[in-house]
Order: sequence, then C-alpha cells, then structure tokens
Amino acid sequence: MWVKANAGLKVPMEGKPNDYITEDVAIEVPDSAYYLRRLADGDVVLADAPVAPKASTSKGSE
Repeated sequence: MWVKANAGLKVPMEGKPNDYITEDVAIEVPDSAYYLRRLADGDVVLADAPVAPKASTSKGSE
C-alpha cells in the first residue's frame, strides 16, 4: 500500500526508527500490523502511487 504521513507528522518506518515517512512523498509499505495500526490511528493516510513517466516508444533513425 502507498501512504503519506498525516499533515504535520513524521512517522517512523517499521524497523528503521531513524527513517521517517513525511507528508511530502508517498511511499510503498507492506500491509503489516505496524502500518495498519498507524493507518487506523490516523498517523498515515492512504496515498496514490506516483505515476512513472511513459517511456518513449519511437525509434531513432537507422
């Protein structure tokens, strides 16, 4: 699932207490009890996955 921290919060990542989830960038996290609890508590909110730019499919001159 993709999440962001709720406004004004920095949420520690599971197993990495010095790395934080912020409200600026959505990150993908596992559906573990830790993140589901953070979601239920309102510390994080579900976010849309970032859209990757489309790769160019045009061929160059040969």
